[in-house]
Amino acid sequence: MRLLTVDEGSEGQRLDNFLMRELKGAPKTLVYRIIRSGEVRINKGRCSADSRLASGDVVRVPPLRLAEKSDDSDVPGREFPVVYEDEHLIVVDKPAGVAVHGGSGVSFGVIEQLRRARPQAKFLELVHRLDKETSGLLMIAKKRSALNHLQDQLRERETGKRYAALVWGRWAASKKVIDVPLLKFVGHDGERWVRAVPHSHDPAAEQAKRSISLVRVTEALPQHSLLEVTIKTGRTHQIRVHLAHEGHSIVGDPKYGDFEANRALARGPMRFDRMFLHAKELRFTHPASGAELTLTAPLPASCENLLLALRKAEGGR
Repeated sequence: MRLLTVDEGSEGQRLDNFLMRELKGAPKTLVYRIIRSGEVRINKGRCSADSRLASGDVVRVPPLRLAEKSDDSDVPGREFPVVYEDEHLIVVDKPAGVAVHGGSGVSFGVIEQLRRARPQAKFLELVHRLDKETSGLLMIAKKRSALNHLQDQLRERETGKRYAALVWGRWAASKKVIDVPLLKFVGHDGERWVRAVPHSHDPAAEQAKRSISLVRVTEALPQHSLLEVTIKTGRTHQIRVHLAHEGHSIVGDPKYGDFEANRALARGPMRFDRMFLHAKELRFTHPASGAELTLTAPLPASCENLLLALRKAEGGR
């Protein structure tokens, strides 16, 4: 058994993020399993993955057999396109195919590469996450106070996060709100999955969390729809599962999408082999000045090129 004392630098951090940093080599699935089972305790009390830590807290961790993690020297330093930066935070435009952090079979992600590229930085922490397959705006705090402030905004739904998503089929313009609870679970493959729980009589209804996405059609093609999705809750895989639940999965989604259609698109003349989901706009209050900031990131060239090809092939604009 290990007893980990929380220092001032980890004040306000979520328990799951704290453990993933402290338990080098531990896969995320293991971290969440030992939390759910009650083997992890904070000051001898039960806790959950989103429990917030205070300086001086003692976290009890059960004995774990972990694989040796590669030395930090194996992590390549990399800068990412910066959309905004000051002494409090950085907002980068993350490319698709890059994880935001290491874990679950990924040796390193954006945050590890950025720390390596900026060895002089005393503090760099992810404010939120994007799926590996999703591109777009990602916030990174440079101070603990900024991290806490921004995460509080996210928790209180005081930020605006808009995404561009291309889906298969014609989305009904009248369908503007998806208010369907979502349930996270670990599948037989050991992977983390999410499913919609639309009916209250579903045995999982009590565990599912209310999830709300607002949808607007920005372009209608004969066989596809370009959507703008605003999330009012920040659940894991929320947009991907909500859109798939409505019968219109995201083009290129390898987990919840149309496998055969995605494969045909990747192997066909358009050669599109990523997921068309892009975090295009982020609105938040600056953690120090209080100014309202609205940041945008244009669609990546691969997505723009696909739209151009589809318009030509399907007779769109």
